[in-house]
Amino acid sequence: MNKYFSVEDKIYDMVNKNPKAIDFLISNGFEHFSDKDIFEKMSKNISLSMALKLKKINVDLYEERLVSYLEESTSSVDTTLIEKKENKNADVNIQGVLPCPIRIPLLENFESWLENNKNNFDTTISYNLKSANRGLDWIKEQVKTGNVDDVPDVVISAGFDLFFDKELMGQYLDKDIFEVKRSDINSDFCNENIDLRDPQNKYSIIGVVPAVFLVNKNELNGRKMPETWADILSEEFSNSVAIPMGDLDLFNAILVNIHREYGDEGISNLARSYMKNLHPAQMVKSQLLKKNMNPAVSIIPYFFTQMSQGENVEAVWPKDGAIMSPIFLMSKKGKTSQVVDFFMSTEVGKIFSANGKFPSTNKNVENYLSKDKKFKWVGWDFIHNTDIGSLLRTLEENFNKEIVD
Repeated sequence: MNKYFSVEDKIYDMVNKNPKAIDFLISNGFEHFSDKDIFEKMSKNISLSMALKLKKINVDLYEERLVSYLEESTSSVDTTLIEKKENKNADVNIQGVLPCPIRIPLLENFESWLENNKNNFDTTISYNLKSANRGLDWIKEQVKTGNVDDVPDVVISAGFDLFFDKELMGQYLDKDIFEVKRSDINSDFCNENIDLRDPQNKYSIIGVVPAVFLVNKNELNGRKMPETWADILSEEFSNSVAIPMGDLDLFNAILVNIHREYGDEGISNLARSYMKNLHPAQMVKSQLLKKNMNPAVSIIPYFFTQMSQGENVEAVWPKDGAIMSPIFLMSKKGKTSQVVDFFMSTEVGKIFSANGKFPSTNKNVENYLSKDKKFKWVGWDFIHNTDIGSLLRTLEENFNKEIVD
């Protein structure tokens, strides 16, 4: 038993003791708890352990990740600097978000690196790297101003909208502000099928969040196991797929990739596959009490497949490639090279790959991915020749219209 809760506690009592736990629950399998009425009705009558078992989620791993999240939430590591808290007047200002599972080990490593090298710096360094589930609005507000001095010197985040939207970071890309150290990268991301090195040297990608399928065999009802994205988009899987709309970075990556390959029809088919005609309260009831009303397939980050369990639940890496949400790093020209070297180092790459199962692009890191585990990537030509921000707004609007019709 950990110091925060027992998995046998009622969820309501656990959240009362640890209010920040609700954010983790909503982001990790219990989206319906975002509705306060549903939370009040359901959480008082079921323990965390029972809820996880009903969802076929590994209890021990879920407990471990929730404890890590709670420790992170009470830690001061995200605001501690070399000498003082976040300092806008520092020579190098680092901001961004990191996937929750790797954030604490990476920041601890970063603090140690800062301490060990403090006598070698000729710059002052400030940083604020939050959990990805807290969103990017706080950075977007700075970027929207159009004032380059308001833009952090180093920005780290997954997803497409912040970096490519011409109303956000995209507006600065033609001003010769940012630079990329082009170097060899991991063969998982540089081979005959893919190359994540930006030919225009504007973006660095330090890791990726792959989207894979988690299949509930009990809900297939005679359908074959889906193996590709085309299977997911087929009429056979209408109203059968859980899509990570709450994970905006991954959701946007899915929309862009599906549209790139299948066009507007692909977005319509994705909406058709979305399990949409149950109210959240009905979904809660079906998850807990009934069969044949759960999604047959859930599209989830690869990392969370570690928490699946049971002979009737199987993780599937799509044969045509896992759609990935790249974790980008952008840095201004000037005094950022030492910091960029750290974040692109082998040590950080190992944290990405091992601790969180977010494959690293560092050439010296073993991601332990077999040859058949490929990736879907929209390609740099598409990125540099498309207004990604405008496209995403259109795709989200079209998808949302489809699912409410």
